[in-house]
Amino acid sequence: MYIHQYTCISPQQKDENVNLEHIVPSQDGKYLAQEPVLQGVPPGMVRRMSKSVRIGIGAGLPLIKDNKPNGIIIGTANGGMEDCIKFLNQIIDFEEGLLTPGTFVQGTPNAIAGQLSLITKNQNYNATHVHNGLSFENALLDAFMLIKDNPQTSYLLGGVDEISSYNYNIETLGGWYDTRLTNENLYMAQLPATIAGEGATMFMVSGVPHNAVARVSAIEFFHATDATYVQQRVADFLKQHDVALNETIFISGENGDVRALPFYEHCEAILDTFIPIIRFKHIVGEYPTAIAYGLWLACHMLQTQQPLPTHFYKRKGTDIPIKNFLLYNHYHGKQHSLMLVTG
Repeated sequence: MYIHQYTCISPQQKDENVNLEHIVPSQDGKYLAQEPVLQGVPPGMVRRMSKSVRIGIGAGLPLIKDNKPNGIIIGTANGGMEDCIKFLNQIIDFEEGLLTPGTFVQGTPNAIAGQLSLITKNQNYNATHVHNGLSFENALLDAFMLIKDNPQTSYLLGGVDEISSYNYNIETLGGWYDTRLTNENLYMAQLPATIAGEGATMFMVSGVPHNAVARVSAIEFFHATDATYVQQRVADFLKQHDVALNETIFISGENGDVRALPFYEHCEAILDTFIPIIRFKHIVGEYPTAIAYGLWLACHMLQTQQPLPTHFYKRKGTDIPIKNFLLYNHYHGKQHSLMLVTG
């Protein structure tokens, strides 16, 4: 599967203009995405949209406004959650009386893909995958299989999540987030928690190699709680796909949570010391579809053929060709994914 275009809305950027040298700091243990101005969308419609829908449209619309893909496939775990909670609260507050329809319509995860199709009048395949920390991976696999059946087709593929007050409070009580953490001390604090993040990342994908920026050669995801088992799965993945490690950069989903660190360290132990290791959650935070930002970084490096700023590197390694990327991400102690991206 080939990636032809890509865009991202994150705490660091709200359009195609991005300065990866400069880091926008986190606030109160959160990394909030910068919202773009939605061109061509009626203001009345924008007012009724939840944040996840706004950033999803802001990232996806530039890729499909001039062409019509054969489908829109979105992965999200918390998209629409904020409006969903508002609607449920209204049921109690108004004693099941007259309710606001907007929060009901916007309070479902498929509102992002649905709004993109309505705005662009796209009546093709439309799907939303909600699988917690593997939501984007399932959306990618969906696009992968559709393209394998018909390589000439193209799809808008995305990962979108927002920080809803409901999810943030529940996960903070569960020990997943800590307000003492900042982007500066994330990897040094050694706390059993991380920073909450949000964002929207979109890709235009097809089976046609012409003018492609990158190729997703393989993807694999699974559930596990044993770091040694995860290490073996990574080793088998590399062997199965005959990955040339001397030309591979490792993009790690490490998020500063000491409980997750053994998984990443076991994976790094397989790699030779000259292989660069890149981390990215100190600039976007942790959220279920954060690995989509890791894929965005791989595309950015392949297109520019330039290394990232120093703050991204856990290990600089040696200067190797920007050609192959191995992405590994882990979420909440159970969900793991591997992705192989080539130029």
